Amino acid sequence: MSEIPASEVADLLAGLAEAWNSGDAAAYAAVFTEDADYITFDGTHTRGREAIESMHRRLFEGPLNGSTMSTGGEYTVKPLADGAVLVVVAGGTAVDGLQRASTVSFTAVRTPGGWRFASFQNTRVAS
Repeated sequence: MSEIPASEVADLLAGLAEAWNSGDAAAYAAVFTEDADYITFDGTHTRGREAIESMHRRLFEGPLNGSTMSTGGEYTVKPLADGAVLVVVAGGTAVDGLQRASTVSFTAVRTPGGWRFASFQNTRVAS
């Protein structure tokens, strides 16, 4: 089994946070595969890159305008199959000064365009 290089995991996570922090829904969605599954902290299941972009555009223009995301810098990577790994990361968002810690799991897959996230599951950490 091949593993994703650590630098590529870091780049994917950094790209995700940079896009969120700049409110750029297109850049945020770009790190996902065309057919990605995206499950939010409340169980909402969004399917596909276009839908992920549309959802985040509404969020960045509305209730999450000006919010920030951090990936915490700590993550684990577990190989699943050739060209597929599980990435688990501690992170969270901040909205109006309120910190929301999460544990997020991603499935990253190798595509012709590089590594992308094929799935996302956000679980809010209970306070």
